[in-house]
Amino acid sequence: MTDLVIRPLRAGEEQLYHSLPDPGLAGRAAFGDPYRIADYRPEWTWVALRDGVVLARAAWWGGPDDEQPLALDHFDLTNRDAAIELLRTAPFRTEHELRVPPGWRDVPALRAAGQARLDAATAAGMSVLVERYRYRWTPECGVPGRPGRLEFRPEPDDGVILDVLRRITEGSLDAHSRRVAAEAGIEAAAKEDFDLLAWLPSPRDWWLLAYTPAGELVGITVPAANHADPIVAFVGVLPEQRGHGYAYELLVEATHRLVATGADRIVAATDQTNHPMAAAFARAGYPVEMERIDLVWPTA
Repeated sequence: MTDLVIRPLRAGEEQLYHSLPDPGLAGRAAFGDPYRIADYRPEWTWVALRDGVVLARAAWWGGPDDEQPLALDHFDLTNRDAAIELLRTAPFRTEHELRVPPGWRDVPALRAAGQARLDAATAAGMSVLVERYRYRWTPECGVPGRPGRLEFRPEPDDGVILDVLRRITEGSLDAHSRRVAAEAGIEAAAKEDFDLLAWLPSPRDWWLLAYTPAGELVGITVPAANHADPIVAFVGVLPEQRGHGYAYELLVEATHRLVATGADRIVAATDQTNHPMAAAFARAGYPVEMERIDLVWPTA
Protein backbone atom coordinates (compact mmCIF):
# COMPACT_ATOMS: atom_id res chain seq x y z
CA MET A 1 0.00 0.00 0.00
CA THR A 2 1.38 3.38 -0.95
CA ASP A 3 1.71 6.19 1.56
CA LEU A 4 -1.06 8.65 2.24
CA VAL A 5 -0.45 12.05 0.66
CA ILE A 6 -1.94 15.08 2.42
CA ARG A 7 -1.64 18.45 0.75
CA PRO A 8 -3.51 21.58 -0.32
CA LEU A 9 -5.06 21.86 -3.74
CA ARG A 10 -3.11 23.38 -6.57
CA ALA A 11 -4.73 25.88 -8.89
CA GLY A 12 -6.92 24.08 -11.43
CA GLU A 13 -7.46 20.98 -9.30
CA GLU A 14 -11.11 21.60 -8.49
CA GLN A 15 -12.20 18.33 -10.06
CA LEU A 16 -9.82 16.44 -7.79
CA TYR A 17 -11.65 17.85 -4.78
CA HIS A 18 -15.01 16.89 -6.27
CA SER A 19 -13.87 13.35 -7.09
CA LEU A 20 -14.61 12.13 -3.56
CA PRO A 21 -18.04 10.46 -3.70
CA ASP A 22 -20.35 12.03 -1.14
CA PRO A 23 -24.16 11.71 -1.10
CA GLY A 24 -24.50 15.08 0.63
CA LEU A 25 -26.36 13.83 3.70
CA ALA A 26 -24.36 15.94 6.17
CA GLY A 27 -22.29 19.08 5.99
CA ARG A 28 -22.98 22.12 3.86
CA ALA A 29 -23.79 20.05 0.77
CA ALA A 30 -26.87 18.74 2.57
CA PHE A 31 -28.29 22.26 2.40
CA GLY A 32 -27.54 23.17 -1.18
CA ASP A 33 -24.17 24.76 -0.38
CA PRO A 34 -21.52 22.62 -2.06
CA TYR A 35 -17.86 23.52 -2.31
CA ARG A 36 -17.29 26.23 -4.92
CA ILE A 37 -13.74 27.15 -5.83
CA ALA A 38 -14.72 30.82 -6.13
CA ASP A 39 -15.55 30.88 -2.40
CA TYR A 40 -12.35 29.23 -1.16
CA ARG A 41 -8.62 29.58 -1.60
CA PRO A 42 -6.66 26.58 -2.96
CA GLU A 43 -4.10 26.86 -0.17
CA TRP A 44 -6.90 26.53 2.39
CA THR A 45 -8.44 23.51 0.64
CA TRP A 46 -6.76 20.21 1.53
CA VAL A 47 -7.11 16.61 0.38
CA ALA A 48 -5.84 13.24 1.60
CA LEU A 49 -4.96 10.94 -1.29
CA ARG A 50 -3.71 7.43 -1.80
CA ASP A 51 -2.72 6.37 -5.33
CA GLY A 52 -4.33 9.56 -6.58
CA VAL A 53 -7.72 8.73 -5.01
CA VAL A 54 -9.21 11.29 -2.62
CA LEU A 55 -10.13 9.65 0.70
CA ALA A 56 -10.88 12.82 2.68
CA ARG A 57 -11.16 16.52 1.99
CA ALA A 58 -11.47 19.75 3.96
CA ALA A 59 -11.97 23.39 3.04
CA TRP A 60 -11.33 26.30 5.36
CA TRP A 61 -12.96 29.70 4.84
CA GLY A 62 -11.98 33.27 5.59
CA GLY A 63 -13.14 36.69 4.51
CA PRO A 64 -11.52 38.42 1.53
CA ASP A 65 -9.22 40.45 3.78
CA ASP A 66 -8.36 37.69 6.26
CA GLU A 67 -4.81 36.39 6.32
CA GLN A 68 -5.78 33.15 8.07
CA PRO A 69 -8.96 31.06 7.75
CA LEU A 70 -11.71 31.64 10.28
CA ALA A 71 -13.59 28.35 10.08
CA LEU A 72 -13.49 24.84 8.72
CA ASP A 73 -16.53 24.78 6.44
CA HIS A 74 -16.32 21.48 4.54
CA PHE A 75 -15.11 18.16 5.90
CA ASP A 76 -15.97 14.92 4.07
CA LEU A 77 -14.50 11.46 3.99
CA THR A 78 -14.68 7.90 2.78
CA ASN A 79 -11.81 6.75 5.00
CA ARG A 80 -11.73 7.56 8.72
CA ASP A 81 -7.97 7.23 9.22
CA ALA A 82 -7.24 9.47 6.23
CA ALA A 83 -9.66 12.10 7.53
CA ILE A 84 -8.02 12.04 10.98
CA GLU A 85 -4.56 12.52 9.49
CA LEU A 86 -5.82 15.30 7.23
CA LEU A 87 -7.09 17.35 10.17
CA ARG A 88 -3.94 16.68 12.18
CA THR A 89 -1.62 17.57 9.29
CA ALA A 90 -3.26 20.73 7.93
CA PRO A 91 -1.87 23.77 9.79
CA PHE A 92 -5.23 25.29 10.76
CA ARG A 93 -6.89 25.07 14.17
CA THR A 94 -10.20 26.78 13.58
CA GLU A 95 -13.67 25.86 14.75
CA HIS A 96 -15.73 23.47 12.64
CA GLU A 97 -19.46 23.89 12.25
CA LEU A 98 -20.90 20.51 11.28
CA ARG A 99 -24.33 21.00 9.72
CA VAL A 100 -26.90 18.22 9.94
CA PRO A 101 -30.64 18.07 9.19
CA PRO A 102 -33.10 18.51 12.08
CA GLY A 103 -33.65 15.21 13.86
CA TRP A 104 -30.62 13.69 12.13
CA ARG A 105 -30.01 11.12 14.85
CA ASP A 106 -33.41 9.53 14.19
CA VAL A 107 -32.65 8.64 10.55
CA PRO A 108 -30.01 5.88 10.14
CA ALA A 109 -28.40 7.24 6.96
CA LEU A 110 -28.20 10.77 8.34
CA ARG A 111 -26.90 9.54 11.66
CA ALA A 112 -24.16 7.54 9.93
CA ALA A 113 -23.09 10.50 7.80
CA GLY A 114 -23.00 12.93 10.70
CA GLN A 115 -21.40 10.52 13.14
CA ALA A 116 -18.60 9.62 10.70
CA ARG A 117 -17.53 13.25 10.58
CA LEU A 118 -17.91 13.66 14.32
CA ASP A 119 -15.87 10.55 15.07
CA ALA A 120 -13.03 11.59 12.75
CA ALA A 121 -12.91 15.16 14.05
CA THR A 122 -12.86 14.09 17.69
CA ALA A 123 -10.26 11.39 17.02
CA ALA A 124 -8.09 14.09 15.42
CA GLY A 125 -8.21 16.08 18.65
CA MET A 126 -11.28 18.28 18.39
CA SER A 127 -14.16 18.22 20.86
CA VAL A 128 -17.83 19.16 20.76
CA LEU A 129 -18.36 22.57 22.32
CA VAL A 130 -22.11 22.82 21.80
CA GLU A 131 -24.97 21.73 19.59
CA ARG A 132 -27.02 24.56 18.10
CA TYR A 133 -30.19 25.32 16.17
CA ARG A 134 -29.88 27.39 13.04
CA TYR A 135 -32.98 29.23 11.86
CA ARG A 136 -34.01 30.72 8.52
CA TRP A 137 -36.87 33.20 8.50
CA THR A 138 -38.61 34.03 5.21
CA PRO A 139 -41.58 36.32 4.53
CA GLU A 140 -43.90 33.30 4.49
CA CYS A 141 -43.19 32.98 8.23
CA GLY A 142 -44.82 36.34 8.87
CA VAL A 143 -43.35 39.36 10.63
CA PRO A 144 -44.03 39.12 14.38
CA GLY A 145 -45.73 42.13 15.91
CA ARG A 146 -43.72 44.46 18.11
CA PRO A 147 -44.81 44.15 21.77
CA GLY A 148 -43.95 47.82 22.23
CA ARG A 149 -42.47 47.61 25.74
CA LEU A 150 -38.99 48.81 24.74
CA GLU A 151 -37.39 51.73 22.96
CA PHE A 152 -34.42 51.20 20.65
CA ARG A 153 -31.66 53.55 19.64
CA PRO A 154 -28.18 53.24 18.18
CA GLU A 155 -25.13 53.73 20.36
CA PRO A 156 -22.05 55.06 18.54
CA ASP A 157 -19.72 54.82 21.54
CA ASP A 158 -17.73 51.57 21.32
CA GLY A 159 -16.88 51.81 25.01
CA VAL A 160 -20.55 51.77 25.94
CA ILE A 161 -21.18 48.76 23.72
CA LEU A 162 -18.22 46.91 25.22
CA ASP A 163 -19.52 47.58 28.71
CA VAL A 164 -22.95 46.21 27.74
CA LEU A 165 -21.37 43.09 26.25
CA ARG A 166 -19.25 42.68 29.37
CA ARG A 167 -22.32 42.81 31.60
CA ILE A 168 -24.26 40.41 29.37
CA THR A 169 -21.44 37.86 29.60
CA GLU A 170 -22.18 37.52 33.32
CA GLY A 171 -24.31 34.38 33.58
CA SER A 172 -24.55 34.00 29.80
CA LEU A 173 -26.03 30.75 28.50
CA ASP A 174 -23.95 30.95 25.30
CA ALA A 175 -21.33 28.19 25.25
CA HIS A 176 -18.82 30.17 23.19
CA SER A 177 -18.91 33.15 25.54
CA ARG A 178 -18.71 30.91 28.59
CA ARG A 179 -15.68 29.12 27.18
CA VAL A 180 -13.75 32.32 26.47
CA ALA A 181 -14.75 33.82 29.81
CA ALA A 182 -13.60 30.71 31.65
CA GLU A 183 -10.24 30.63 29.86
CA ALA A 184 -9.42 34.32 29.48
CA GLY A 185 -11.93 36.31 31.51
CA ILE A 186 -15.12 38.25 30.91
CA GLU A 187 -13.26 41.16 29.32
CA ALA A 188 -11.82 38.86 26.66
CA ALA A 189 -15.20 37.29 25.98
CA ALA A 190 -16.83 40.69 25.52
CA LYS A 191 -14.00 41.84 23.26
CA GLU A 192 -14.34 38.72 21.11
CA ASP A 193 -18.07 39.35 20.67
CA PHE A 194 -17.39 43.00 19.83
CA ASP A 195 -14.68 42.14 17.30
CA LEU A 196 -16.94 39.63 15.56
CA LEU A 197 -19.74 42.19 15.28
CA ALA A 198 -17.29 44.82 14.02
CA TRP A 199 -15.97 42.36 11.41
CA LEU A 200 -19.40 42.05 9.79
CA PRO A 201 -19.81 44.19 6.65
CA SER A 202 -23.19 45.64 7.70
CA PRO A 203 -23.41 49.23 9.05
CA ARG A 204 -22.27 49.94 12.58
CA ASP A 205 -25.34 52.12 13.26
CA TRP A 206 -27.56 49.03 13.02
CA TRP A 207 -26.42 48.06 16.53
CA LEU A 208 -29.25 48.98 18.91
CA LEU A 209 -29.48 49.34 22.66
CA ALA A 210 -32.90 48.69 24.20
CA TYR A 211 -34.42 50.73 27.03
CA THR A 212 -37.60 50.67 29.07
CA PRO A 213 -39.82 53.77 28.82
CA ALA A 214 -38.34 54.78 32.19
CA GLY A 215 -34.87 54.80 30.64
CA GLU A 216 -33.51 51.59 32.14
CA LEU A 217 -31.06 49.78 29.88
CA VAL A 218 -32.30 46.29 28.98
CA GLY A 219 -29.83 44.93 26.45
CA ILE A 220 -28.60 44.96 22.88
CA THR A 221 -29.82 43.63 19.56
CA VAL A 222 -27.75 43.59 16.38
CA PRO A 223 -29.50 43.07 13.05
CA ALA A 224 -26.67 42.63 10.56
CA ALA A 225 -25.42 40.88 7.44
CA ASN A 226 -22.51 38.58 6.85
CA HIS A 227 -20.99 37.81 3.45
CA ALA A 228 -23.95 35.59 2.52
CA ASP A 229 -27.15 36.49 4.39
CA PRO A 230 -28.98 39.02 6.53
CA ILE A 231 -28.58 37.78 10.10
CA VAL A 232 -29.55 38.34 13.69
CA ALA A 233 -25.98 38.70 14.85
CA PHE A 234 -26.52 39.23 18.56
CA VAL A 235 -29.31 39.36 21.13
CA GLY A 236 -28.35 39.94 24.75
CA VAL A 237 -30.20 40.92 27.91
CA LEU A 238 -28.53 42.37 31.01
CA PRO A 239 -28.54 40.04 34.03
CA GLU A 240 -30.82 42.26 36.09
CA GLN A 241 -33.36 42.41 33.25
CA ARG A 242 -33.63 38.68 32.59
CA GLY A 243 -36.83 36.74 33.18
CA HIS A 244 -39.17 39.32 31.62
CA GLY A 245 -39.29 38.01 28.04
CA TYR A 246 -37.15 40.82 26.68
CA ALA A 247 -35.06 38.52 24.45
CA TYR A 248 -38.17 38.01 22.33
CA GLU A 249 -38.62 41.76 21.90
CA LEU A 250 -34.97 42.20 20.93
CA LEU A 251 -35.35 39.46 18.33
CA VAL A 252 -38.56 40.98 16.98
CA GLU A 253 -36.93 44.40 16.63
CA ALA A 254 -33.99 42.92 14.74
CA THR A 255 -36.45 41.15 12.44
CA HIS A 256 -38.37 44.36 11.69
CA ARG A 257 -35.18 46.30 11.02
CA LEU A 258 -33.87 43.70 8.57
CA VAL A 259 -37.22 43.43 6.79
CA ALA A 260 -37.19 47.21 6.43
CA THR A 261 -33.89 46.93 4.54
CA GLY A 262 -35.53 44.54 2.06
CA ALA A 263 -34.32 41.26 3.53
CA ASP A 264 -36.13 38.26 2.00
CA ARG A 265 -34.49 35.86 4.48
CA ILE A 266 -32.94 36.13 7.91
CA VAL A 267 -30.51 33.60 9.36
CA ALA A 268 -29.94 33.18 13.08
CA ALA A 269 -28.74 30.59 15.58
CA THR A 270 -28.73 29.72 19.27
CA ASP A 271 -27.42 26.95 21.49
CA GLN A 272 -29.87 24.10 21.97
CA THR A 273 -29.26 24.43 25.71
CA ASN A 274 -30.25 28.12 25.67
CA HIS A 275 -33.91 27.35 26.24
CA PRO A 276 -35.13 30.98 26.69
CA MET A 277 -33.63 32.06 23.37
CA ALA A 278 -34.85 28.94 21.56
CA ALA A 279 -38.34 29.69 22.89
CA ALA A 280 -38.06 33.27 21.63
CA PHE A 281 -37.21 32.07 18.12
CA ALA A 282 -40.12 29.64 18.15
CA ARG A 283 -42.52 32.35 19.34
CA ALA A 284 -41.28 34.74 16.64
CA GLY A 285 -41.99 32.16 13.93
CA TYR A 286 -38.41 31.25 13.05
CA PRO A 287 -38.28 27.64 11.80
CA VAL A 288 -35.27 25.43 12.50
CA GLU A 289 -33.42 25.03 9.21
CA MET A 290 -30.71 22.76 10.51
CA GLU A 291 -28.85 21.60 13.56
CA ARG A 292 -25.22 22.52 14.06
CA ILE A 293 -22.51 20.82 16.02
CA ASP A 294 -19.65 23.20 16.85
CA LEU A 295 -16.30 21.49 17.31
CA VAL A 296 -13.19 23.19 18.65
CA TRP A 297 -9.52 22.45 19.19
CA PRO A 298 -8.12 22.56 22.70
CA THR A 299 -6.61 25.87 23.66
CA ALA A 300 -2.99 26.11 24.67
